[in-house]
Amino acid sequence: MRFPLVHPSLALCLCVALAGSVLAEEKELNLYSARHYQTDEALYSTFTRQTGIKINRIEGKEDELLERIKNEGANSPADILLTVDAARLAAAHELGLLAPVKSKRLESRIPANLRADDWFSFSTRARVIVYAKDSVKAEDVQNYADLADPKLKGKVCTRSGSHPYNLSLMASIIAHQGEARAEEWAKGVVANFARAPKGGDTDQIKAVAAGECGVTLANTYYVARLMRSDKAEDKKVMEKVGVVWPDQKGYGTHINVSGGGMLKHAPHKQAALQFLDYLASDEAQRYFADGNNEWPVVAGVKVSNPALETLGKFKADTLPVGSLAMYRAKAQVIFDRAGYR
Repeated sequence: MRFPLVHPSLALCLCVALAGSVLAEEKELNLYSARHYQTDEALYSTFTRQTGIKINRIEGKEDELLERIKNEGANSPADILLTVDAARLAAAHELGLLAPVKSKRLESRIPANLRADDWFSFSTRARVIVYAKDSVKAEDVQNYADLADPKLKGKVCTRSGSHPYNLSLMASIIAHQGEARAEEWAKGVVANFARAPKGGDTDQIKAVAAGECGVTLANTYYVARLMRSDKAEDKKVMEKVGVVWPDQKGYGTHINVSGGGMLKHAPHKQAALQFLDYLASDEAQRYFADGNNEWPVVAGVKVSNPALETLGKFKADTLPVGSLAMYRAKAQVIFDRAGYR
C-alpha cells in the first residue's frame, strides 16, 4: 500500500500546530471545589496572572462533588479536587478518584503528617473549646476530656455528632486512646448536653454567649471570623466568651485540614501539578491565613492576621491526617451508640 508523501514544510506546520494545541490545552485548569470562600478569588486570580493558566471552577458540596467525579469516570473534565476535612480527602482516595503525585516542592514544604501519596493539606484549622466567661472557669475546660466531666452537666452544646468536624475529633480520640475510652467520653458529653445538637459552629459560639449553654467546641476559622467582624453583635459575642487550646499538656489540640489532589483522569495534568505546587508557595499560604483565617501548613510563612495573632501559638496534635479517615466509621458507630446525634 502506498501513502502520499508529505512536503517537509507541511510536516513542520503540522508539528507546530499540534504542539500549539497541546500548549493551549495546558493553559486551562478545571477545578472542582468545596471551598466556598470569596477570599479564594485572589488565590485563583494570582495563579492565572503568574502562569497564564485559566481556571474553570465548579463549586458544590463535598459529597456531591465526589459523587459527580465518580459518575463522570474517565470522561471527567476535572483536574483538581479541593475540599475541607481529611476524611473527605481520604474518601476521594478510597473511591480511586485521585492520582499519585510526585513533587519535590510539595514533599519538602508540606509536613509528612499532613499529606498522603495522592492528596495534600494546604491549610489547617484547630478545634478549640469556647466557654462562657461568666459561668465556666477556664481551668475547668483545659482538655477535651473535661467536656465529659459531670461538673459540666447541662452546660455543653455542640453541632451534630455526624458532622465531619466532630467525627474527625472522635477519630483522633480513638487513635490515641482506644475505642473503649472514646465511647466513655462520648457518653459523658451526651450526659452533659444543655440541648440536642443543632446548627453550625458559629451557632454554638453564639449560644454560649447568650447563656443557652456554658461551653462548646468550634473550629478556629469560625472564632477568628467573629473576632474580625465589624458587626456590633459579633463583637458582643466575643466579649462574653473565652477560648482554650485543649490538651496542651497531652497530645495537643486536634487539627483538621483543607486540601486537595489531582484527579486520576485529569486532562491537564501539567497545569494541575503547577496549581498544587502554587498552593504550597508562601504567597498562597498567606492567602489562606490572611484572607480566610486558616493556618499555613508550610513552616515559617509570615502572615498578617490580627485574629490569629490574638489567638496565639499552640501545640498541635501531630497525628497523621490519614488516621482520621481510618477511624471515621468507628467514630460514627460510637457516637450513635452514645446517642450523640
